[in-house]
Amino acid sequence: MTEATTARGFGHVETWVFDLDNTLYPVECDLFSQIERRMGAFIAENFDLSLEDAHALRQRYYFEHGTTLAGLIRLHGVSPHAFLDYVHDIDLAPVQPAPELAAAIDALPGRKVVFTNGSRGHAEAVATKLGVLDRFEDIFDIHALDYVNPKPSQEAFNRFTAMLGIEAARAAIFDDLPHNLETAHAIGMTTIWIDCRAAGRPEHQGTDWATLPTHIHHCTEALAPFLTAIGTALAEEPGRAEAPTGQAQFCLT
Repeated sequence: MTEATTARGFGHVETWVFDLDNTLYPVECDLFSQIERRMGAFIAENFDLSLEDAHALRQRYYFEHGTTLAGLIRLHGVSPHAFLDYVHDIDLAPVQPAPELAAAIDALPGRKVVFTNGSRGHAEAVATKLGVLDRFEDIFDIHALDYVNPKPSQEAFNRFTAMLGIEAARAAIFDDLPHNLETAHAIGMTTIWIDCRAAGRPEHQGTDWATLPTHIHHCTEALAPFLTAIGTALAEEPGRAEAPTGQAQFCLT
């Protein structure tokens, strides 16, 4: 196992920020595969493309613009509401109630918010299935980012912290995408990477580091136990909690 070069505890944290997809719910739910299929179908239908070409365009816009939607709006004037309503019309059956997660979130002192490149409606539906919706003070979504400035852009984080009155240096953020955490680290947040590489999804590839990069302070493959350990440590040593043993700073093999 290899330790991160920057260790950081949680005693200073006043706001807990959670990504939604593959973070609040386990990557094994595979909701994003459904969303990707819906995106491909939307593009194919609206641009008279084959599904193969539609998915190639989807991927290209994702990498070039941060989200597929941002590319579709910038280059084609696609209605964001039509797109989001279509792609988030998915089966949420894989998402199961998560009482351990709910209890772990409850034990964290301070504010809890969701920060997602998806829509508020999608976030609310998923959080309701998990049984954690009422744990969050707010959901900051792609609508609040005017659709074309998603994470990981500096504009997205600036708008998020300004509109919700969050002091970055007193916030911790959980996300499955390391490039989102790079921007979060740059503005002073404590960063926790949800390591989803075992699922083999393309957006989680290219992270076979020998050591964790300095913009990732902690990592875990299991959110609820990690949060439980933080809550326990904070309760025992207020203001001086260290990373939960065995899950933070050194999860790589």
